[in-house]
Amino acid sequence: MTTLSPNGAVRRATMNDVARLAGVSIKTVSRVVNDEVGVHPATAERVLAAIDQLGFRRNLSARNLRRGSSTGAVGLVLEDVANPFYSGVTRAVEETSRLRGRQVITGSSDEDPNRERELALDFCSRRVDGLLIVPAGSQHAYLVPEMRAGTPVVFLDRPAGDIAADTVLVDNVGGTAAAVAHLVAHGHRKIAFLGDAPDIFTAAERLRGYREGCVRAGIGPHEDLVVMGPHDAASVAAALRSLADRATAVVTGNNRITVHAVRALAGWTRRPALVGFDDFELADLLSPPVTVIAHDASALGRAAADLLYARLDGDTGPPKRVVLPVRLVARGSGETSP
Repeated sequence: MTTLSPNGAVRRATMNDVARLAGVSIKTVSRVVNDEVGVHPATAERVLAAIDQLGFRRNLSARNLRRGSSTGAVGLVLEDVANPFYSGVTRAVEETSRLRGRQVITGSSDEDPNRERELALDFCSRRVDGLLIVPAGSQHAYLVPEMRAGTPVVFLDRPAGDIAADTVLVDNVGGTAAAVAHLVAHGHRKIAFLGDAPDIFTAAERLRGYREGCVRAGIGPHEDLVVMGPHDAASVAAALRSLADRATAVVTGNNRITVHAVRALAGWTRRPALVGFDDFELADLLSPPVTVIAHDASALGRAAADLLYARLDGDTGPPKRVVLPVRLVARGSGETSP
């Protein structure tokens, strides 16, 4: 159970709350929480009942740190484990962890900040040795107590919103700028951008790269050719139809949008040139094969896992920010002329 503080913020139950409800000292609560001897069974039952009633969550990470123990597992919070990109990230984290003798517990946040927080704190309550998080939200101060207690946290694909922490990203801005430059080199001047929700870090950065690429090429950008937020087949198809008479080329902001775009364009007699951000399976076998801005999901997972294990091995240096390169893979869909 949580309560509201005087300023209206949500406050998690504390050991003091448990002690007051059970009518015992904080030391007694601490002994019960840490399974220490010397507490009368009836008193221990009263404390445990108070813990259940208040929903008090023990700081098991701190307990592990004091005892120097390891649970042999790390937690990985992703947007959607079914997304092929994140599947590649997961596999790389698992392979790196296997070499370290650790298991990986994985959960999907579904772009829900509350779900992200729930998963991360649940993993901490299970005493994971560290956390890897693809953040869904921009508020991560809830992790500060865990980090102070000794649980290292690494953010990947997107940075944390309001705390300093290790982060591994890809060159989102450079990637979409390169996509625009590639299309301009093939004669296009009216280039559209279809991106994810603008409050998502990667979507905003890729939009920034699109705009920078247009400015460098002297073609805009054309803000009326920017559509942010299409997630499913219907909305992507609608966006493409709205751009049909105005754009000769399209840059898509992630692999899901690209796949939806390929499906929507399948029946068109005259298709716009297409460059997608993120590679995806069978992209090279489509007709035409899809030109993409590719980056290595495995490299992202390995780099994040390496940072996490460096912290577990004793690295106490300042937070690190790693940006991995991307590359343009020309296959055909981005090489057609207007």
